[in-house]
Amino acid sequence: MPSETTTDPLSRLPHQQIGDSATELADCLAQAILSGHWQSGEAFPREMDLCSHFDISRNRVRNALGELSAVGLIDRTAGRGSIIRNISDWHLLAPQMSRWMAGLNTPHPRLIHEVFAFRLAAEPYISELAATHASGDDLSRIEKAFHGMRETAGQQDQRLSHSEYDVAFHDAIYRASHSLIWRQMGMLLRPAIMALIQRSHDHAVDLAESLDHHRQLLDAIRLRQPSHAREATQQLLQRTARDLALEQVAEDSLPSPQALDNTRAVDIKDHR
Repeated sequence: MPSETTTDPLSRLPHQQIGDSATELADCLAQAILSGHWQSGEAFPREMDLCSHFDISRNRVRNALGELSAVGLIDRTAGRGSIIRNISDWHLLAPQMSRWMAGLNTPHPRLIHEVFAFRLAAEPYISELAATHASGDDLSRIEKAFHGMRETAGQQDQRLSHSEYDVAFHDAIYRASHSLIWRQMGMLLRPAIMALIQRSHDHAVDLAESLDHHRQLLDAIRLRQPSHAREATQQLLQRTARDLALEQVAEDSLPSPQALDNTRAVDIKDHR
């Protein structure tokens, strides 16, 4: 059963001017939901209240709510209004979701959790593919992004640029996998990954360890060492987990450091 909110749902909406457009209203409402202003099962503002709050026609409000409903953000029931759906019902790979997530300053905590879980599951394997299939142009893109990260690390006025280079680094690895599906997944989730990386940088005490993990990953791809690329990615994500206080997610999904050391020892023995 949906939970009943004890505060006015309108109080959680931004007081901002929007144009007389259903799309602009949908953008505003979706970003409020994706930022965690409501919990699943809570009531969403009524149509007439939205009309008054934003000074927009009821027809455009209905169109905007229809767009939110189509991607699973809200559940609309005639005569009962709308409620926030569970994040597991959100269509995170819908094209408009990518646009909405690109404008988020503070993503929903559960959204951070889910995007990080995706990275844990996918990126070690994608790095293996990159180490196997990367072309000269792919390596050039990865190296360029890493050099940008290194040059902007620790500079307060370059924090956004550092995050953008970090995203470009991982985007180039997705591209170097030469898998159309993984490449498309990376593109669709790019805004959410950007938000995750920015949040990680905000909480990081020292970027030196992160840079070292990125360098190890670059070296493994350059030297065509798939197992080392997987290991470097896992270590990098473990560091990210510490920065984001998501150690339990990483512990449940990644091998322990001891297991990684054992894997390295086996690799060395096999190459003697």
